[in-house]
Amino acid sequence: MPKRTSFVLGETKVDPGTRRTIDLPVSVLSDHTPVTMSAHVIHGKTTGPTIFVCAGIHGDEVIGVEIVRRLLSMMKLRALHGTLICVPIVNTYGFLNRSRYLPDRRDLNRSFPGSGQGSLASRLADIFLREIVAKSDLGIDLHSAAVHRSNLPQIRISPDNPETRHLAHIFGAPVVLEAQLRDGSLRASAKELGVDVLLYEAGEALRFDEMSVRAGVMGILRVLKDKDMISSRGVSKSKATPVFCKSSRWIRASQGGLLRTYKSEGDTVQEGDVLAAVSDPFGEVEANIVATLPGIIVGKAVMPVINEGDALFHVARAGAVDDADKKMTTISTQLEDDPLFDEDEII
Repeated sequence: MPKRTSFVLGETKVDPGTRRTIDLPVSVLSDHTPVTMSAHVIHGKTTGPTIFVCAGIHGDEVIGVEIVRRLLSMMKLRALHGTLICVPIVNTYGFLNRSRYLPDRRDLNRSFPGSGQGSLASRLADIFLREIVAKSDLGIDLHSAAVHRSNLPQIRISPDNPETRHLAHIFGAPVVLEAQLRDGSLRASAKELGVDVLLYEAGEALRFDEMSVRAGVMGILRVLKDKDMISSRGVSKSKATPVFCKSSRWIRASQGGLLRTYKSEGDTVQEGDVLAAVSDPFGEVEANIVATLPGIIVGKAVMPVINEGDALFHVARAGAVDDADKKMTTISTQLEDDPLFDEDEII
């Protein structure tokens, strides 16, 4: 059998059976400080797919950074088949400034495919697409909600794609939500290159959430196992199939004021259920926030001070709401008790 060749990222070679962190030059700050995008490559001794896992496309979404950190510490990656590329912080600028955006206020996830001669966001998108996505067979993109919002762990996939739907079910997040590709997004540009991307959403910007981290780590390991990149030992299947949702809707505030919520992420609701109440500061005017469809709350606002028209609850439409409620409980209990997260699983 011919020896496996080295994996090349930038100008650096990673030999089979080794791992290495590689700094890809991006730009230079105004004070002459160089900025890089750092990728950790694990290049297995034996052949297999190349998968990238990235986080921090939005700089304030730190849950994905923790997921990548824990993933890279797992002992089971020592015998990896194929190649795993992990980029814990794509948007270094936003991460250092605790901001969703780049210094020019552009959203990196609306700047793909980018250009080597464009704006800072465009150049970063171009580097990521050329050096990471184009060299991969599959990607997993880790996100959390925008500031002052929180998301239930969920996988978002493109409609009419059997492969990503299969992998989303393997991942085992509580909810799988179909979402159209958006112009300028990583998912859309990767698709143009023939690379499918699973988009994982969980938790809140600038906050850690243990269950969201565990669901992310376990989901990635399940996908690697499904692709025969790691052994099945210690990687449990989900005890309940995720709830599949074909559409979702934001329920918005009918008036401004102080928000008191009665429901949270993961709660199932029926049309007409009262989700929250909004009152003026004097308590003289109050309005209920009511569910306009049956389903699961997959995201909600966490800021109690709101304005009229603010998005408050993101409800994904689910067919059998009672069945969805049981699945949510089963998946949460499994994540709490899974031995994968014992200390002896870490390098």
